[in-house]
Amino acid sequence: MSTEPPEPSPLPSAAAPEVIEIERALTRITYLSTRARQHDRLMTLAGVPLDRAAVALLRQVADSEPLRPGELAQRLGVEASHVTRTVQQLQKSGYVTRVPDPDDGRAQRIELTGAGRAAVDRIRDAGARGMQLALADWSPQELGQLAALFHRMVDDFLSYSVEDETEQPAAAPRG
Repeated sequence: MSTEPPEPSPLPSAAAPEVIEIERALTRITYLSTRARQHDRLMTLAGVPLDRAAVALLRQVADSEPLRPGELAQRLGVEASHVTRTVQQLQKSGYVTRVPDPDDGRAQRIELTGAGRAAVDRIRDAGARGMQLALADWSPQELGQLAALFHRMVDDFLSYSVEDETEQPAAAPRG
């Protein structure tokens, strides 16, 4: 039995037309949802004066147990220094706090405060209300189907991402 990692699957020579249309739709929705004007409108509706990076970090902390800053950076796909600055901003605003890491007394984890939880709830509520207006003509069955397919797609993306990361050759040691 070989201990060699499996060879990565080669990319197909061409994507199926349906996959191309999905990629185009995702590009459009990503653009629409990340526009500065859209973010500012959402923050006004939620009554939360935070930039996009702070909101992304708050949402990540809300969806997980308290995490170390390095773990947050990895999950958000950003540099650790970026997380450090954002955490400092959120601490000053009273949205997060640092708590001791139970596994390593020298390390700290980032945890939402009550104000942070309330802010995330207001942001999610404002976003959901806007989405409800945009999807008002969809049937409950269509909405359920879309939600299930989105979750499946995200799970598949995450699964592929993990497989892809484990198949990469180890980086050469720095000298």
